[in-house]
Amino acid sequence: MSQPNEIEDSPSEAFVAELKRWRDVRGFSQSALARAVDYGPSYVSKVESGQQRPSSTFAESADRVLRTGGSLARAQAALDRPHPRPSIRAPRTEPGQPPAGDLNTPSLVVEHDEAELRYDGQTYRPRQRRLIYNAGDAPITRYLIRISVDRYPGDPDRSNLLYREDPLTWEELALTATHDDKNPMQWSVRYDRDAFKELWLRFENEHDRFPLYPGERAWIDYSYAVSDRKWGSWFQRAVRLPTKHLTVRLVFPSELQTMVWGTETTMTAEAFPFRTAFDRDQEGDSDVFTWSTDDPPLHARYRLEWRFRQPPTSSEPMTPSETMNRLGIVQEGDPILREVARPFDLPAEAEDARRVIAQLSSALSRVEAAHVFGKGVGIAAPQIGIGRAAALVKPPGQDTITLINPVVIEETPGDEQYEGCLSFFDVRGMVPRPMTLHVEHQDPDGTRRITSFDRGHARLVAHEIDHLNGILYTDRMPEGREPIPISEYRQGGQEWSY
Repeated sequence: MSQPNEIEDSPSEAFVAELKRWRDVRGFSQSALARAVDYGPSYVSKVESGQQRPSSTFAESADRVLRTGGSLARAQAALDRPHPRPSIRAPRTEPGQPPAGDLNTPSLVVEHDEAELRYDGQTYRPRQRRLIYNAGDAPITRYLIRISVDRYPGDPDRSNLLYREDPLTWEELALTATHDDKNPMQWSVRYDRDAFKELWLRFENEHDRFPLYPGERAWIDYSYAVSDRKWGSWFQRAVRLPTKHLTVRLVFPSELQTMVWGTETTMTAEAFPFRTAFDRDQEGDSDVFTWSTDDPPLHARYRLEWRFRQPPTSSEPMTPSETMNRLGIVQEGDPILREVARPFDLPAEAEDARRVIAQLSSALSRVEAAHVFGKGVGIAAPQIGIGRAAALVKPPGQDTITLINPVVIEETPGDEQYEGCLSFFDVRGMVPRPMTLHVEHQDPDGTRRITSFDRGHARLVAHEIDHLNGILYTDRMPEGREPIPISEYRQGGQEWSY
């Protein structure tokens, strides 16, 4: 099997690789990113194909939307610095290979996409097995694949630091690939970054060549390994070619007591929970979660996430804040919690609003599965790393309240009671809140409503609206008071007292 040369990418290639990596991590299609940063889809496409030099404004906007911790701005700045003409890391065009434009052509159809991810308590082992069909009129000689990892999806600075200090290497990946279960496949590197690899599998080896001719089918099977130090609790499948059937299996040790959920994102950036539930089976000492779909739309992305009730590497129980962090809740200290969330332009951004609400709903379900909230619970978009003006509030035993672009228009004096926050869940604080709150908010179609909330409902709603204005409950506490540790809190699981 061919091995990559250890030569740095050019600055332009580095930017493209970073952009692709973060789009993969955040689940954005090119068109969805273009809308979010206010650029045309063709601009993003040209940047990724190397036809367009990215502007600093685009890099900064993409940094903000994709939450990259500044990696795109740094990569763009490197374009302006003098640098020697780079050598190419691996051959881009080799004797007997087609030009780069002949990759994963529209004539290629995936008839079966079978993805599996196994975890043994230390190492993740993804395996992709695809039956591909050449519906075109020319032979196909290579197939493009990506490997993208992110250990801390909610903390890009921490994630970037991890991979800079300990990058993902080809040696540890130990990538293997076969054609029709018998022919080893060689491969060539296109991009090689600290946490992102892009390469093409070649329909050849040192002994033979086996192009996929028009009308022929072949199985492609490839796998690799990544330690849990470098792999986050998510696995994403992107539909980049017309696909007839997609199946995903997640296999975890039963002792970890794993919870699994998933969200789908389309080209319109609308995200929502999987339409069908996972099948769960037991195989020996492992829990197996299986999900499948027929005829998935082109460019759809399916993001699977999980949580271990029993962490594999820790003998000490997790703190409440550590639990929330594992569930994808942004923790205190992240700058997004101090930013004013951007309102939705409705109804123009209705699909974006629905996408954010779906992501909030998924996060709220995870949180409720991990903790009992006797007084109810709420979650705001900044707490899942999205700086948009949306929040959910779920009073005890009642339906969820959806708040889009909420603004307090009137309130009446109230009282003081203890509150908690998912973003620093190890403490509780005594906070004054209004007794009654009148809030103007919108539906996705732009309809404006005014809703009145009383007592505990008002407190929950006020807490989440504060989040959308960059305010934490500690900012509302009287001077001289401090939150108390959860160990001293005596009202857990109880309803509000009025």
